Amino acid sequence: MIITGFTYVRNGFEYQYPFIESIKSLLPIVDELIVVVGDSRDRTRRAIEELGEVKIKIIDSIWDPSLRIGGKLFAEQANIGIRKATGDWLIHLQADEVLMESSRDEILECIKYADSKDEIDGVLFPFLHFWGDYNHIRNTRRTHRFEIRAFKNHRKILSYRDSQGFRKYTGNRNGKKLKVIKTKAKVFHYSYSRHPKLMKKKSNYFKRFWHSDNWIERETNNNPFDFNLVDKLEIYNGHHPKFMKNAIKNKDWHFHYNPSTSNMKLKDRVLYAIEKLTRHRLFEYKNYILIKRS
Repeated sequence: MIITGFTYVRNGFEYQYPFIESIKSLLPIVDELIVVVGDSRDRTRRAIEELGEVKIKIIDSIWDPSLRIGGKLFAEQANIGIRKATGDWLIHLQADEVLMESSRDEILECIKYADSKDEIDGVLFPFLHFWGDYNHIRNTRRTHRFEIRAFKNHRKILSYRDSQGFRKYTGNRNGKKLKVIKTKAKVFHYSYSRHPKLMKKKSNYFKRFWHSDNWIERETNNNPFDFNLVDKLEIYNGHHPKFMKNAIKNKDWHFHYNPSTSNMKLKDRVLYAIEKLTRHRLFEYKNYILIKRS
């Protein structure tokens, strides 16, 4: 069984994506790694080449501005990686997602089991969404607790929406949800672990990939990014992937969480309290069909 990893990145250094850390966390698991590199202004491509890893195959791409609304461009970048993959199984990480080094055996065991069951399409991963720094996580209804990050190749599976997840496209325009089993291996998601000034720069730039020019002109401002404008954060005291050691050590900003500024709606406060009490998230959106292991 051959396993292909795939990811995509553009201007990774300019926007401080941990893309090298992400790539390094995938390499021990996969037999080949497709890296779709967009037309960057920085040394993103060169840094990937300098890894000197024979498993890595770089695919150059030009970001098509006609696909910018609704995050379609990101889906297309992911699909480029899927189409170039040769493996029986595919594993995807976005440029701000990193795996724990100790998760390799767990991931491979889940893939091996799923591969033996024809009815199973993929593997579902739990997520830790870091916010403001490396010691706070956001675990509310505004984030996805689980998402598909590994699936069988050659089943007409492509990226869904903005590449957050995947579906099977066999005629239905909206695709069919994948049947998956769950792994314990966590995805560490660092999208909001940046200096506030850089976070603001990234936020302003990436709005163009979801919204029209008129919306951007109306809604964009240069006010400092405020990590406290959030519904709810929790303290994280656990370990991080070893690949993130230098990034965490070199953090050059301080975040002080102030729960009193919460923008969580009353309805969500009630549902959040129920979730903490019952450990069950009511009315949760699920882009998958979960299959219990026999």
